[in-house]
Amino acid sequence: MPTFPLITHDSPQQLIAWRDGAPITAARFLADVERVRVSLPAGVHMLNACADRYRFMVGLAAAITAGKTSLLPSTQTPEMMRHLLQFAPDAFCLADVEKDAHGLPVCRFPDLDGMAAVDVGKSADRAVPQIDATQCVAYVFTSGSTGTPLPHAKRWGALVANVQAEARLCGLADGRAHAVIGTVPPQHMYGFESTVLIVMQSGNALVAGNTFYPADICRAVASVPRPRMLVSTPIHLRSVLSAGLPLPPVDRLMSATAPLSPLLAQEAEAAFGAPLVEIYGSTESGQIALRESVRTQEWQLFPDLRFVPREGVHWVEGGHVETPTPMNDVIEMTAPQRFLLHGRMADLVNIAGKRNSLANLNLQLNALPGVVDGAFYMPDEEGADAVTRLAAFVVAPGVAAADILHGLRQRMDPVFLPRPLVFVDALPRNATGKLPREALRDMAATLTRTREGRNASEDGSAA
Repeated sequence: MPTFPLITHDSPQQLIAWRDGAPITAARFLADVERVRVSLPAGVHMLNACADRYRFMVGLAAAITAGKTSLLPSTQTPEMMRHLLQFAPDAFCLADVEKDAHGLPVCRFPDLDGMAAVDVGKSADRAVPQIDATQCVAYVFTSGSTGTPLPHAKRWGALVANVQAEARLCGLADGRAHAVIGTVPPQHMYGFESTVLIVMQSGNALVAGNTFYPADICRAVASVPRPRMLVSTPIHLRSVLSAGLPLPPVDRLMSATAPLSPLLAQEAEAAFGAPLVEIYGSTESGQIALRESVRTQEWQLFPDLRFVPREGVHWVEGGHVETPTPMNDVIEMTAPQRFLLHGRMADLVNIAGKRNSLANLNLQLNALPGVVDGAFYMPDEEGADAVTRLAAFVVAPGVAAADILHGLRQRMDPVFLPRPLVFVDALPRNATGKLPREALRDMAATLTRTREGRNASEDGSAA
């Protein structure tokens, strides 16, 4: 049965992480893994809720070596916890802060800072654990069409093949110890692959902690030596570029979770002084393609992957994708391994016989001067004239609605202009920068109730 090592660092003294500017060696990591492994309770399924990225990685490795499977839900709401317990009644939660796990027993991450040097010394002589390629090390959850979270098994061999291919394509397998700074949670599939697993399987080092706000991102980047890579999202890149802070240079930039506009990609490359690669994939398939967004709009599939069209849908198979998986995007093949994306199938809108995608409309809106953030919304119901009217919510302090609408007219057919255009202080994005449609629907419902209340009040005054 084939096996793959838990980590691929060449020596016990090679760095695998940084914390507050201090290095953490592979030997220390293995000692930490063993200390956490023996502290885990008997359950086979573990919710890894550690907010600190290094502790998450230690907890993941401890679970793997203990033969346990990590549960990585997209959220940790009470409803999600209820679904987890239905899926895995034996589940417990590993947490590094005080936490209400909503019914799951909590195992507190042990204090490792006072570990005796002798424990680390023992780890220097300990062989790196070899993990069965078929071992299911994690379940990553997505929400299905009914809203019920759906588990997707992730096996060790497929994950290793995936992130090692990513490391080669992104230049992280060149033998240098890159410091990897992430702004996306490690529980998210993108953060799981590109800030945790890629470090374990390419001899690089992640930066501990939890970076989210612009000042935290800049501080984390500046705390480690070069070469360094920032793994982020469009919303985080936009916020850090808008903050007006001195930006420490990086050697590589990575973005995923939402389409990146060419303008934002150019601005990010110029500000950080590094080439940017964009990652494409899904929770079900894992990452499957990348592109250099400033230089091309074409995506390149990872090695050994291929698309197979079936009834208008492109299925990805081969390589690390264990089961052929449909991609919910409109895909145009330009070569056997290259393609263009034209938005998600669910995002396609047809108004008065004209087609567009919400992803493209959002790109055009966010490219306008003065727009900090914005999103189009397609209501479920049709208007009184049997034509559905798009709405848009926008964060644009000091910008007039007329200026935004004028800019949109230069970029899209008038049928796609938002009616209404609603100014808000912020959009309810989650930790990965995504904006769930349910959140937009709630905003639209609140707007409708406010208008109905205002109209009723005016009617009463007139009476």
